[in-house]
Amino acid sequence: MARTLDTPRPTSPAAGGSAPGRRFRQSAGRQHHAGPLTYVLLALAAVVSLFPLYWNVVAASHTGERVVEAPAPLLPGPRLFDNLTFAWNQVDMGEALINTTIVASLVAVSTVLFSTLAGFAFAKLPFRGRTMLLSLVVATMTIPPQLSVIPLYQIVTDLGWVDQLQSVVLPSLVAAFGVFFMRQFLVEALPVELVEAARMDGAHSLRVIWHVVFPVARPAMAVLGMLVFVQSWNDFFWPFIALTPDGNPTLQVALAGLGAGNHSVDHAIVLTGALISTVPLLLVFAFLGKHIVGGITAGAVKS
Repeated sequence: MARTLDTPRPTSPAAGGSAPGRRFRQSAGRQHHAGPLTYVLLALAAVVSLFPLYWNVVAASHTGERVVEAPAPLLPGPRLFDNLTFAWNQVDMGEALINTTIVASLVAVSTVLFSTLAGFAFAKLPFRGRTMLLSLVVATMTIPPQLSVIPLYQIVTDLGWVDQLQSVVLPSLVAAFGVFFMRQFLVEALPVELVEAARMDGAHSLRVIWHVVFPVARPAMAVLGMLVFVQSWNDFFWPFIALTPDGNPTLQVALAGLGAGNHSVDHAIVLTGALISTVPLLLVFAFLGKHIVGGITAGAVKS
């Protein structure tokens, strides 16, 4: 009788999985620590990112002649507070700061509100022509804003809004990018079953938006609000046309008339004004950055 040799059989995935699979599952819950090279690269990226801000402070602490000399100064000088005082008084930086805060806040709030409503409609409400209308909205982002300056200025002139803040706020109440951004977020983050359940419970449209759509869209709304706020704060082209430095200027319009002399421009004073306009944004990021990042992380985690 022939002797039968018992050879080991390969383990099937259902019986226990392969060795690499087991190692992967064992290491899945481990916390991986970054190596020294990672910290070196992160520190280098931080230095490169912060250097322009640092040199802005350095340039604001020197005279205009020293700023344009070669080699450029790399250490702070003694004229920072003198330049800050001169820049603040040469143009009405206080009024410009208040105007910019009002304009940026109104534009950010209105853009987030209208973009969320429109994004919800394009994402979850079935209606005829939805795809075509969304395509038209996205197509408007390809049109250069310079093409609409002349008709927009004529409208502002006819309404008597020249040198008024509403001439800057109203044309920016909603943005095509915001609508597309919120639509893309709500398509994945908001289940249609959640909206249907609210409808079955007797909730009307406004209640669905307030209690269902806004809580789900809060992380994207925070990100969009920050992006729009920064963009409106730094906007120069249209405010420079609609406003004047002697009337109701925003910060960027006020900076256009800063440091101007008879035949030259004091670059140190200009950079000092740029430093003044940057500090409020840094404060906003310092106080709200953690909440925005936390909102993004909470919105990215799915059960």
